[in-house]
Amino acid sequence: MSDETLWMIVGLGNPGSKYAKTRHNIGFMVIDRLEKKYDIALTKNKFDNLFGMGKIETARVILAKPMAFMNRSGMPIVALAKYHKLKLDHVLTIHDDIDIILGNFKIKAKGGHGGHNGLKSIINTAGCGDFPRIRVGIGRPDAQIDVISHVLGKFTTDETKQLKPVLTGAVEAVKTMVTQGITTSMNKFNRNGVEPVNL
Repeated sequence: MSDETLWMIVGLGNPGSKYAKTRHNIGFMVIDRLEKKYDIALTKNKFDNLFGMGKIETARVILAKPMAFMNRSGMPIVALAKYHKLKLDHVLTIHDDIDIILGNFKIKAKGGHGGHNGLKSIINTAGCGDFPRIRVGIGRPDAQIDVISHVLGKFTTDETKQLKPVLTGAVEAVKTMVTQGITTSMNKFNRNGVEPVNL
């Protein structure tokens, strides 16, 4: 792919220390990993996004975290993409998914929101769901715990041990996507709908 290819990589989450280690913020966690690995500081602020620009190998990228709350993510993301003249197929969104077990992730080229408020906001603002996403599994809660409490809850000690390999895997999937394309990334990382923990 061309060195001039520009991608915007967005992690979904809620701002503030209260939400920092919650399951709903796993998108932010992947951006944090990318920021550190590729030395792309998120020091810019525009349209209610914290973002930075740099390179992942040959690909030019924008790493972004919308600072609106999850259910208002759409306006900041779409505004920043339009500002940089990006089409939706180059806006990669990383988010939590309760329908994928913890420790796994799945790459998807486009689709609906599946009940996820962040995706719902982006789709409502953009007018379609034609953007790639990495769905990072957080699993469903036990029957006695409601979904909202689950997604806004913090990872347990045991769950935290499973986070490192899946975050590492998601970072590798991002690199493959922006340097080799989404089809290559899906072929490499999607196996039977999920990606094994041991990468």
